[in-house]
Amino acid sequence: MHETRRVMNTKEAHARHHNARRPGRSPFIGVISDTHGLLRPEARAALSGATLILHAGDIGDAAVLSALAELAPVIAVRGNNDTGAWALSLPTEALLVLAGLRILILHERAALKRGLAGFVDLVVSGHSHRPHYERAGGIEYLNPGSAGPRRFRLPVSVARLWLKRSPRVELMTLDI
Repeated sequence: MHETRRVMNTKEAHARHHNARRPGRSPFIGVISDTHGLLRPEARAALSGATLILHAGDIGDAAVLSALAELAPVIAVRGNNDTGAWALSLPTEALLVLAGLRILILHERAALKRGLAGFVDLVVSGHSHRPHYERAGGIEYLNPGSAGPRRFRLPVSVARLWLKRSPRVELMTLDI
């Protein structure tokens, strides 16, 4: 059995993100999804330096969370393929406030309830394996794509997120 590191609660994550200042660098949040038990070295490198990592589900193995926690605190949600005993303590969604922005993390965007405008500023999801970022109906939507095993001809990717007055996103296709 793998040793797992504790997944940080949202209050701790907020404090850690805002207290992590690196000289000459703007703190960013790493966003990853659909690892399916595989944390590639390229994904680790892309997330290195993050003050916080959000995992939008289909983690695949507790060892993935432990490895990510070596880089930065992790907030993770359970995806539809996270069915082992290790995943039972993970929530299916998480709501946090960072830099005054309300962020909802869940695995499937299709599971969203209607009428979130005014209650949520940013939705982070996975599931489709397609990297995507858009603004619709007053809400920003971010899917970092899949960082795990390649699916069809889709890219392997993660995202970096900066929070100031509004989110700034960099979708990163990994060279594998």
